[in-house]
Amino acid sequence: MQKNNGLRVRRPNADDFFATLLCRYGSIWQSNWQNWRHRMAVDQASLAELVSFLETFPEPHILCDRDYRILAANAAYRANWVDQIEVVGRKCFEVSHRYTVPCDQAGESCPLQRSLQSGRRERVLHLHYTSRGESFENIELSPIRDASGAIVYYVEKLEPLPGASSLGDVQGLIGRSPAFVKMMELVARVAPSDASVLLQGESGTGKELVANAIHQLSRRAKHPFVAVDCSGLPETLFESALFGHERGAFTGATTRTTGLVEAASGGTLFLDELGDIPLSIQVKLLRLLETGTYRRVGSPELRKAEVRVVSATHRPLTDMVSEGLFRQDLFYRLNIFPIHLPPLRQRGDDVLLLAETLLDRVSGGRLRSRLSAEAAAWLRGYHYPGNVRELRNILERACLLCDGDEIHLQHLPVELAAARSLPTSSDGPPPATRDFPDSHSLSFEEVVRDFKGSRKALASHLGLSERTLYRRLKTVDGQ
Repeated sequence: MQKNNGLRVRRPNADDFFATLLCRYGSIWQSNWQNWRHRMAVDQASLAELVSFLETFPEPHILCDRDYRILAANAAYRANWVDQIEVVGRKCFEVSHRYTVPCDQAGESCPLQRSLQSGRRERVLHLHYTSRGESFENIELSPIRDASGAIVYYVEKLEPLPGASSLGDVQGLIGRSPAFVKMMELVARVAPSDASVLLQGESGTGKELVANAIHQLSRRAKHPFVAVDCSGLPETLFESALFGHERGAFTGATTRTTGLVEAASGGTLFLDELGDIPLSIQVKLLRLLETGTYRRVGSPELRKAEVRVVSATHRPLTDMVSEGLFRQDLFYRLNIFPIHLPPLRQRGDDVLLLAETLLDRVSGGRLRSRLSAEAAAWLRGYHYPGNVRELRNILERACLLCDGDEIHLQHLPVELAAARSLPTSSDGPPPATRDFPDSHSLSFEEVVRDFKGSRKALASHLGLSERTLYRRLKTVDGQ
């Protein structure tokens, strides 16, 4: 209390202050509270409608918030997680990846974070744990905004990518490294289209497997997939093999023959070792790509071809174009969607994943061998100039040399151990060497000089075609 002109005046306290505010603004607060409750009721109703809408989709869908929490999952999604008690209320990265942190903090691309930055729909390829085991899933994430335009929810659609499991049949594509997943994301994007694809990578990286995956993921999957080894066709027979010929077109042509282009009708024509196509045939292949037409050898009739072309090479086509060895216009027609296949040495632990799977195939019906710790460490660190093809050869030889059920260092190829200072279990990876495709490298000449076996066996060991090996041997001899 204080005196003011002889009167006792009570000092206002906090209760008086809030009482005054409540008296003055209480009606406004009550109105805002009612509006907020109405808005929340509308949001809950809209959310319920959205959840009901997701149930109509045959593909797995989830609804999540900005904090990765799953708010709803349709029946198709829940069917993938039969081994889990409940997915609603959990974080999406916990359910799909078994991570404790979001994808972008675990070394992967997070579509939610990408969408927050771009404000648009985002697509990625992820490796998920499902009731079927590990599986590559095509993720399409779409933002949902409130009345003010702010992103409040996300709808995520998942579609399994057939033929692209991280574990499974050795004939399929196997891997989980970032380089492999990045490649598969490009495969998933281009496969549904009819665009020409150019696969570029070293020998033995699995270009035909990737081409076949593109075919299997396309609308042409029920039609033929025809592979053409361009390095194995002599120039005199190339046109006939590709386009077919009429009876009597040349000496020995006693019957009409269907070409590989016609055999691939409606499907995919895979041109392997594209750089070995003769210049005289390149112009006719260009006509096929530009007009969809061709002629059989010895026939004036113009025929229509409905094929998709996927090609592959380990050769530097841009250099060949500059040197006049490959047509520039054909290169542009084939290089609409280039995909680089990573070499095995850039795929980290995919080496051991492939090794475990390949051992099932190369064991020859015997008891399946396993890798010792020191053998696994060496395989993990080796350079692999021949890539997956060389890994398979190494394992096949090791299985033949191994009498027990465990592969050790002594079962690995002697010439590789001598040439590359085979490490022990305490050693680090062997030093990087230059790739064998460089015919001027000392390692290439040494391996050719020291290799005991046929030219065919040498080509297989180096991960090259016999024709390519012959050309490079001529280059070395001409130095």
